[in-house]
Amino acid sequence: MAATTHTVTNQAPPLVGHDVYGGDRALTEGVERHLASAAPELLGEVRQELTVLGRAAGSAQAQEWGRLANENPPVLRTHDRYGNRIDEVEFHPAWHQLLGKAVSAGLTDAWGRPSGHLRRAAGFFVWSQAEAGHGCPVSMTHAAVPALRADPELAAEWEPRLTSHVYEEGLAPAAEKAGVLFGMGMTEKQGGSDVRANTTAAAPLDASGEYLLTGHKWFCSAPMSDGFLVLAQAPGGLTCFLVPRVLPDGTRNVFAIQRLKDKLGNKSNASSEVEFDGTWARRVGEEGRGVRTIIEMVAATRLDCVIGSASLMRQALTQAAHHAEHRSAFGAPLIDQPLMRNVLADLALESEAATTLTLRLAAAYDAGTDQEKAFLRLAVPAAKYWVTKRCTPMVAEALECLGGNGYVEESGMPRLLRESPLNSIWEGSGNVQALDVLRALQREPQALNAFLQEVGQARGADHRLDSAIKDLLAELADLEGIEARARRVVERMALVLQGSLLVRWAPPAVADAFCASRLGGDWGAAFGTLPHSLDLGAVVERARITGGE
Repeated sequence: MAATTHTVTNQAPPLVGHDVYGGDRALTEGVERHLASAAPELLGEVRQELTVLGRAAGSAQAQEWGRLANENPPVLRTHDRYGNRIDEVEFHPAWHQLLGKAVSAGLTDAWGRPSGHLRRAAGFFVWSQAEAGHGCPVSMTHAAVPALRADPELAAEWEPRLTSHVYEEGLAPAAEKAGVLFGMGMTEKQGGSDVRANTTAAAPLDASGEYLLTGHKWFCSAPMSDGFLVLAQAPGGLTCFLVPRVLPDGTRNVFAIQRLKDKLGNKSNASSEVEFDGTWARRVGEEGRGVRTIIEMVAATRLDCVIGSASLMRQALTQAAHHAEHRSAFGAPLIDQPLMRNVLADLALESEAATTLTLRLAAAYDAGTDQEKAFLRLAVPAAKYWVTKRCTPMVAEALECLGGNGYVEESGMPRLLRESPLNSIWEGSGNVQALDVLRALQREPQALNAFLQEVGQARGADHRLDSAIKDLLAELADLEGIEARARRVVERMALVLQGSLLVRWAPPAVADAFCASRLGGDWGAAFGTLPHSLDLGAVVERARITGGE
């Protein structure tokens, strides 16, 4: 065969060797904006740590870790060679490399550092673009801290381990490890999101706060973690418990992993079914107040669902824009052709809106004021509902930008697409989030006041935003049949919030295009249907990364 038949032309080069953080204008500007107002003395330190992480995330090595971790999914070993029950999950070494980098970068350490949530959210956003599956134990470990604080003694014992920057794989007594990871087990077969229907029983022991659990968890996240927060029925009602994998004396706790779930995506991460049969546990908080105790963990993981989806969206946009920049058709680079520019601009709007909202929520966590807590009560479930819902159609459209190349596994786009629905399902699917917003609207008027004050800061800056706020207020004033309208209401809340943030902080071309399409209705049913009169070139140029050859 002639050598000339193997000459490769008009293919995009591999997207490696770039800075995932520094090449993302919406992200870098957002981080620096929030730090400038909250902790300007940290600007240099945070910029440096995120730049180091961003370069690692964009490296060929990290991309190879992600590929290997997904092509070699975890394997369950229920017994050793002699028939002893061991209940261990084996992971490819690449999984441990990814986890180790996440932990050493402080992605489980937000609660005690200045501006910890903002810098951790930005880091989670950046590093998840290398591989999303390992983010599950990272997220659970981070989110366990506020739940454990319901018991100061437990928090004092476990929090330093959870927030450690040292990753130590393998099962051992927690006291002997430099750092630990946590998982969570709430869902049961018969209940799903209705955790009050849980039947796992907790029998108290003579020692105060100690119980034995009996029951089955239909979904247990990250089963090789060092500890788990679970819900079970104690004599006083549904209660939160801490279940360690290894007991202080070095013996294994009863933690029978029945099987690993065969999931659509998220292949690198193990999700399991677990049987408790006389499993030792420590109570966290009071009996009968399990939901109230664990709700802070759920809220934190819901925010991570928003971050995770925004991260996937940015990675999909980056891949699409990189391909379009280097691929030519019909005599010109794709990125310069009007219709492709419209598609990319539309994707860029979705990505920047998600990124900007994500950083605003993280900054609110850091502020910690009553006003910001009230704002988060509505903004987190609304953002979780909308951003995670937008992820799948956006990733699918970005995949199509690569044509047939995007449908091939080697491109990495199919893995992003399989991952994209997950965050909308985990930690309460769409209906759960929408109903949670309704509960807050009906029971916590201060939450709505805080939300309206937030979006009100942009009033008068764009007539389409003003009109959308007016329409939203009309929707909220009519409570008749609001449950059936819950998704519509929450969607409008999220879009108004995103629009208000972009009007205040994004370049005029971005804010104008977002308000015209998402709020003004000048938009079709698919991506790439923005009004042609907008400055789409500026929107696309802002979304392009620097580096990458």
